[in-house]
Amino acid sequence: MILALTSQDILVVLVGTQALALVISMVRLVRGPTLADRVVAYDLMATITVGLLALVSMAFDARVLLDVAGVLALVMFISTIAFARYIEKRS
Repeated sequence: MILALTSQDILVVLVGTQALALVISMVRLVRGPTLADRVVAYDLMATITVGLLALVSMAFDARVLLDVAGVLALVMFISTIAFARYIEKRS
């Protein structure tokens, strides 16, 4: 038996998977025993959010969301560097 999946079905599965990953990384953000664990969880959550924005952009044909995802990725990169320098100077 061959399943006939449409692109919308695939997008729903992908968004659900991303949402589950976002919840799991939120747990790590809250429970993280060290600051480094929390920074990695924050970075992961931002990366997952960029992926979600790209998927939603594809689903609704909203190209402006890709611009938002790009800006979020740049801000995430800068904040990760700032956190890394803070952790380095702290220890």
